[in-house]
Amino acid sequence: MTMRPRALGLFVLMCLWTATAAVAAQTPEPPPDAARLGLQAAIETAPVRLDGQVLFSLRGISAFPAGDRAAAVEARLETVARDRTFDPQKLAVVEEETMSALMAGKLRLVSFVDADGELEGVSRQSLAGFTCNRIRQAIIKYRADRQPEAIQDDVLTALLYTGILAVALLLLAWVWRRIMRRLATRIEERVRSLGVDSLKSGSAQRVGSIIRRGLRSVFTLIILVAVYLYAHSVLGLLPWTRSIHAKLGVWVIQPLQIMGNSVVNQLPNLIFLLILFFVLRWVLGLVRLFFDSVAKGTITFANFDPEWAHPTYKIVRLLIVAFGLVVAYPYIPGSESAAFKGISLFLGVVFSLGSSSVISNLLAGFTLTYRKAFKLGDRVKIGEVVGDVTTMRLQVTHLRTPKNEEVIIPNSSILNGDVTNYSSMAQSPGLILHTTVGIGYETPWRQVEAMLLQAADRTPDLLKTPPPFVLLNSLGDFCVVYEINAFCDQPQQMGPLYARLHRSILDVFNEYGVQIMTPAYEGDPDQPKVVPRDEWYKSPAEPPRE
Repeated sequence: MTMRPRALGLFVLMCLWTATAAVAAQTPEPPPDAARLGLQAAIETAPVRLDGQVLFSLRGISAFPAGDRAAAVEARLETVARDRTFDPQKLAVVEEETMSALMAGKLRLVSFVDADGELEGVSRQSLAGFTCNRIRQAIIKYRADRQPEAIQDDVLTALLYTGILAVALLLLAWVWRRIMRRLATRIEERVRSLGVDSLKSGSAQRVGSIIRRGLRSVFTLIILVAVYLYAHSVLGLLPWTRSIHAKLGVWVIQPLQIMGNSVVNQLPNLIFLLILFFVLRWVLGLVRLFFDSVAKGTITFANFDPEWAHPTYKIVRLLIVAFGLVVAYPYIPGSESAAFKGISLFLGVVFSLGSSSVISNLLAGFTLTYRKAFKLGDRVKIGEVVGDVTTMRLQVTHLRTPKNEEVIIPNSSILNGDVTNYSSMAQSPGLILHTTVGIGYETPWRQVEAMLLQAADRTPDLLKTPPPFVLLNSLGDFCVVYEINAFCDQPQQMGPLYARLHRSILDVFNEYGVQIMTPAYEGDPDQPKVVPRDEWYKSPAEPPRE
């Protein structure tokens, strides 16, 4: 079968026309109300209600806003509806030159202009007619709802709803008690099965507490929903509470919708914050692993003590967290609001005014760490307090005194005061223990020095190397003051070592009949103030067992 060229061209044109028509038929045309909906969205309108029921909406102008116009019309409608002498069937639309007026006798209820009709997509005459019928039906219903029979029915229905709510609440309470008793029984059985393991028993108790709180939250939510449904239903029965009934849903549901929409709108920011949180957590983990290795000595740096690793990690961690907060701030929901900025400014002022001592203690804590004034376990003297360092925090330092007392000292006080460290030089060459005695001028100084050195040699736990030495401190009014110095490597035993050294000095001086003149001398006694050997162990002292 063959086709002529002219027929073939006509056939192709017909196919193209058919395809174009099909595409045009499949392409959706813009809805006819699109322009009207856009106009309604651009122009402010306000609903007109009667007895809580929306009848129609009105537009406003700059001199007479929509809300004021709607409120004035509502007041006139309320007046007509209450006037039972007026017949709703006498509502009429009066056409004027530029507007359509809805009249209730001589009272003008509302007037419509061409712009009102364009807003609804109809002529002003049609809009006035529809509105007249709507108002007429609303007035009839308004009056019918206020008839004694209708009020009685509404009250009975409200009582029925109240009874249903009471029964529902009692049923929920009964179910709650049953569930709680059952849960308590299960927890008791679980604890009994665990025996005397208090840790597992405590875990079971905590799990039971979590379950109880979860169930309490569920039951509370159910009660709130039931009360809301009851209030919404009862308020919608009586005509005097229908305005509250109409707004109740807005009061309760609208905040939830706003919060839900806010969460949805903020999802990209929340996802960014979540990713940032995990990235910072991963970075902090790597940083902590690095400084733990430095503290253990796995990684070493010149002139960097391993003891500095953890304090340095805290500083680096603070800087990383601060950087993360700076990055996250623009993505925090509400960060651009005036309320958020005001609260941030208020907290900043409060923090700056009330944290001066905190900041000073923090800085002092870091400074003390890098100054190497002392470390954990050192025997130190801070002010008038002598003790061992048990805990070093950024704010305070804890000392345990030889009397087993815990003293907490602010770091700023330590930084601004004197610190004596007895442990830093105890191992090399050793801590020097020293005590003084006053001996009369009649005793040769060589003899005194020899006796003091002998007493130091007899004292256990004192170092032999370096050897002890004696200093002649002063030539006093009544005696010569000698000082014995001996080395030790146990600063925590300073008290017992001093006691042993003093006992050795007393023994040696008694052995050689030398009288100790300390603290003062006024005259020679009848008998020398020495202790004879046979009286060394007078009661209650006991001689050593051989």
